[in-house]
Amino acid sequence: MTKRKPTTAPATNDPPHLQPGSQVEISSNDPGFRGSWYTGVIIKRPSSKKPNKFLVQYTHLFEDEAGTTPLKETIDAVDIRPLAPRESTRKFKFSEEVDAYYNDGWWEGVITKELENGNFHVYFKRSKEQLEFGEEQLRLHREWINGSWTPPLAGDEQVKEVKFFWSDRAVTEAKMKFNKVVTQEKLKRDNAASKKKSKSVLAGSGEKLGSGKITMDKIFCKGAHVEVTSDEDGFEGAWFAGTIVKVVGKGRYLVQYESLRTDDDTDFLKEEFDDLHIRPCPPEIVMADRFQKLDEVDAFYNDGWWVGVISKVLSDSKYEVYFKATKEEMKFEHSELRLHQDWINGKWVAAFQALKS
Repeated sequence: MTKRKPTTAPATNDPPHLQPGSQVEISSNDPGFRGSWYTGVIIKRPSSKKPNKFLVQYTHLFEDEAGTTPLKETIDAVDIRPLAPRESTRKFKFSEEVDAYYNDGWWEGVITKELENGNFHVYFKRSKEQLEFGEEQLRLHREWINGSWTPPLAGDEQVKEVKFFWSDRAVTEAKMKFNKVVTQEKLKRDNAASKKKSKSVLAGSGEKLGSGKITMDKIFCKGAHVEVTSDEDGFEGAWFAGTIVKVVGKGRYLVQYESLRTDDDTDFLKEEFDDLHIRPCPPEIVMADRFQKLDEVDAFYNDGWWVGVISKVLSDSKYEVYFKATKEEMKFEHSELRLHQDWINGKWVAAFQALKS
């Protein structure tokens, strides 16, 4: 049998992790796979006409069921990062944000409980599922921001910041403004999508998040103030305030928004949501001092609260916030931010603590 020649390509002016032959992690925006990272290798740029695209070959994903032909895809540069660092030994704690290795990929989650057998319960925000993992299947969650890992690997210096060629603040703000224009239309389409509970490859074990039978009928009743979210592209990680108008059925509610209005601007918009896309309004956490770098926050923008991370403290009252879902950064005043909290098993968990080094 002849050995296959390695795929080679000339070096480019791209950052080191985007050079041909570099090992990387690749994210996917496909439904059911958001929040996951898969390892692979950079093959080449498919075309000079597409400067932000790269051909990658996955390490553990294959085109055929026999697993003989590695899957290749053309991926946007913003969805590619270096291999995430990992401590050789680490003692994980409650509320830490981690990546859990499952089905050949790393999935973003938060530790909700340390078990007596030494394993951990990890809750996955996007799929609303909770699964059990051993310590060897976990790593501290990190974000690749401006050429550096946040938080950095303990004891190591951060990688020098690199201003990538695709970073364009004007493009970022234009995209956010476009989102504002289409908000109501997207949320209307989400009504149809929310009629079916989202499925994820994480559900393969059949272990679902506990039903949380803490009198949800009293929490989500007519007149209750709540926040709702959408799975629609461009709105992942955003929460909008509203009031329950009617309990439609088991786990389904008709909600009237507090700030989004109908197309004809005659009334506030009403939408129906299931129990996977609704939560109580989070309790206020008073911030006596300024936010710190790596605090996980909600930023108020376009009438909603968007989940992000403080990437830079600009002054006592101004911050730069990085948004994982869109891989974008924007500036916010102190009054436009609140500490992020997650509604897990009927309890509020301040997950922002997990991102502090």
